[in-house]
Amino acid sequence: MKNVKLKICGMKETENITEISALQPDYLGFIFWEKSKRNMTLDAIPELPETIKKVGVFVDASIQEIAAKINQYQLDVIQLHGNESVIFCRNVKKLGVEVIKVFSMNSNFNFSLVKEYVLAVDYFLFDTKGKLPGGNGTTFDWKVLEKYPSSKPFFLSGGIGLEEIDLTKEILTTNLPIHALDLNSKFESEPGLKDKTILKKFQLNLKL
Repeated sequence: MKNVKLKICGMKETENITEISALQPDYLGFIFWEKSKRNMTLDAIPELPETIKKVGVFVDASIQEIAAKINQYQLDVIQLHGNESVIFCRNVKKLGVEVIKVFSMNSNFNFSLVKEYVLAVDYFLFDTKGKLPGGNGTTFDWKVLEKYPSSKPFFLSGGIGLEEIDLTKEILTTNLPIHALDLNSKFESEPGLKDKTILKKFQLNLKL
């Protein structure tokens, strides 16, 4: 089984951010989209270990808004969850950050859409197609990823929780270039508030 990184997304409370950062995830995600229940409203992110990359999540935001948030929060990675074009992604990369482009998946997903972005971004993220751009709490059928036409590493997202640990371990034995698991709603006591105990259990089970 490949060694996979962990991203914990949808952080918004100062104490909870500090508490969860003690688990040493590789990424912490902060959502900058006002319609989200996990919208980030803090003026600053508390100090984190240098090993944790700060990910800003945006949905069809302007390049000016993204640049301002990078500056304010010292973001390392920008996750684009909307209908951003290839050119837009390239322009975000010019801001000196890594770029993740999100695609919402269903059984009929057309992977030719992904090919256009291969040179414009650092990673893809595959999430479940739902009513909202993310945080829908359900998994998609991972078998569709067998059609993935690229070696570009990607984040696997969408309703991953303790109940999915066996399925997760199974997909990590494949040759798919899975860079990280994206964890969110299945580890919450309420939107934006993560349960450290459940997250730690997931970490430990993943390594067994």
